[in-house]
Amino acid sequence: MQAYIVGADQLGNIPDVLADYGIQIGHHITGRNPSHQRKPSGIKGMDIVILFTDFLGHNVMRNYRQAAQAEKVRFVACRRSTCALTQSLDKIGAEKCADCPERLRTH
Repeated sequence: MQAYIVGADQLGNIPDVLADYGIQIGHHITGRNPSHQRKPSGIKGMDIVILFTDFLGHNVMRNYRQAAQAEKVRFVACRRSTCALTQSLDKIGAEKCADCPERLRTH
């Protein structure tokens, strides 16, 4: 699974949490660049869009949420913390894969 991440200058432990769910980061933008805020691009081909709300304005979140819905891509909005991300992924039904081949390659 490929994730498009919007928000946060640095991801910290987020890639490790995503690996537990078999999710790889396909693209990451901070959302600070004005061109990224107006017209979302690159969502096509992604499996999930993750919005870190503590780093984004309302208009940016709305634009990415609408773009994800138009492409029929699932999206998650949460704070940039491993606990919040885990709760959000569990809420949409994402399953942890303890023996996932992707996870075994990254560790």
